[in-house]
Amino acid sequence: MAVLAYLSSERCDRMSTISNSEAIAAWSAMPADAIEAYDEQGDFPKRHLLNGNLLRMLGPIDGRKVLDAGSGDGYLSRLLAERGAEVVGVEPASALLARAQKIEQERRQGIRFVQADLSTLPEVGQPFDAVICSMVLLAIPAWQSAMAACVSALKPGGRFVFSITHPAFENLYPTWRNHGHYQVDRYLDEYEMPDGHAPDFHRPLSAYLNEVIGLGCRVTELCEPRLDPQVARDSGIDAIESYVALPNFLIISAERDS
Repeated sequence: MAVLAYLSSERCDRMSTISNSEAIAAWSAMPADAIEAYDEQGDFPKRHLLNGNLLRMLGPIDGRKVLDAGSGDGYLSRLLAERGAEVVGVEPASALLARAQKIEQERRQGIRFVQADLSTLPEVGQPFDAVICSMVLLAIPAWQSAMAACVSALKPGGRFVFSITHPAFENLYPTWRNHGHYQVDRYLDEYEMPDGHAPDFHRPLSAYLNEVIGLGCRVTELCEPRLDPQVARDSGIDAIESYVALPNFLIISAERDS
């Protein structure tokens, strides 16, 4: 089901051997119908759990330069531009980038989309007032280099906001659907999670927090969004009450040291 595209159903016990280029190739092969299934807010989890919190945690963006790091089909770039931001979207996967560019040609919001690997980010207009990286780092094998590039792209005092699937609750939906509750038996290891069009990677929360702190950032907020119970009831999605009980996503806001 497209609205639950982030949820992992199976795990792999081996460490990943996939390279960044292989991951990008997998996302570039994403079929057109899957890409076109995204709507103006992305999909159900983005609409109801991520977007509002991401925009709130970014703070005022009218007239500010914002980098959408891993912009996908550009839905978040468009939301940022609607709020007055000067937006650059960086996306390595050609299929997703093509859709973002096509919509920009139609709407002319002034968004500049660049095809590039975040782990080797080129000059795209740095420095930025803010960098947003939503549901991206967990899909990048060389994630430390990508995070370092995001922080380096910021002005001193600039804000870095990123979201990931919550490392403690990655299999929330399928586990809840199958058992009526959540269970986890492995957390501290790092491993590849094959699912969907390309794999995601499990890393404990401490890996992400220690990395962003080590890059000279001050963490300002952690957000574990909870689905509104009425939205869950109205959705008609089986087992979606799991999103009310537990957080499937985690959003982290940090500021680069001056």
